[in-house]
Amino acid sequence: MEHDVVVQWVQTRWTKRSRGGEAAARRNAAPVGFLLPAGVPPLAHTVGMLERDDFAPFEDRVERKRVDVRLRETDGRLAVLPRVQPLFGLPPRRRRPPAVRLIPGQWVRWQLNYRFSSAAGMQDWSYWLDTFNIGYGAFADDVFLGEPTFLVDERGPLR
Repeated sequence: MEHDVVVQWVQTRWTKRSRGGEAAARRNAAPVGFLLPAGVPPLAHTVGMLERDDFAPFEDRVERKRVDVRLRETDGRLAVLPRVQPLFGLPPRRRRPPAVRLIPGQWVRWQLNYRFSSAAGMQDWSYWLDTFNIGYGAFADDVFLGEPTFLVDERGPLR
């Protein structure tokens, strides 16, 4: 890729115990963007927040190819399209928005949510919120704390 691509994947995971009350308030207050650690490109910055840890963030760096997002650079633009994984999660997504095409200096925040049941129906429902913050070009470490150039909200009703 000709320009830097900055990738941050924020993963929030919970069960029905955090669907209401104080636990839901803590979950809803969880950030969707974080400071970037030094030297992120060409790696991706991942941040996880789990119900069992009271949504305290834990960070890592992984190879970009391990992030569920397709990045394709052509003609000085970066096309960004997160993959919907796994395919058996709810809500159904019959129509997906097209890829966002960024020019250098722009970034997108793309959010997807899911609900899963256990295979035998014996365990709690589990819920995911994936937030992909993707920047094209060189950015300050606080870029994802601000307002994105593009916001794609693919969150659906989880019941």
